[in-house]
Amino acid sequence: MGAEDAGHLAGIPDEFQRLWTPHRLAYIQAGPEPLRDECPFCEAPKHPDAERLIVARGETAYVLLNLFPYNSGHLLVCPYRHIATYDQATAEEVAEIGALTQTGMRVLREVSNCDGFNLGMNQGAVAGAGVDGHLHQHIVPRWKSDANFFPIIAKTKALPQLLGQVREAVAHAWPQG
Repeated sequence: MGAEDAGHLAGIPDEFQRLWTPHRLAYIQAGPEPLRDECPFCEAPKHPDAERLIVARGETAYVLLNLFPYNSGHLLVCPYRHIATYDQATAEEVAEIGALTQTGMRVLREVSNCDGFNLGMNQGAVAGAGVDGHLHQHIVPRWKSDANFFPIIAKTKALPQLLGQVREAVAHAWPQG
């Protein structure tokens, strides 16, 4: 997908750059809570992987892209079981969440050449969890050269790839077996 040439359109050019993010319109139109009656992490595995941005499925947990990413490639590792906190997870869930997290980091290094990661679990609304009823671990890739100042000055995140493109790359690179 290339940039649209607007040089022939009416208007007076200015110094502003435009970030076109048409894929976000579905979330804007749905309102602040698109899945008001259902847990999005319980609902996602019931649908086709590409439709819900799932990149890998395990026995007790799965991996999907964050709909509202901090960076391109921002993954979430979720148990299938609806539990709120890490201490409620079984030993099998803890082991698989850990293994999927490690694999996610390896895959992101391969497909995005990132230099580091933020890993974390916000448990409870008071701790900043957007979906506080369903445990999920964040894997956020980071780059040395990323000096994105938009969040500071404009409350805007510049994401260089569309979610579908990132999902396809990560799912394709995920080891099968």
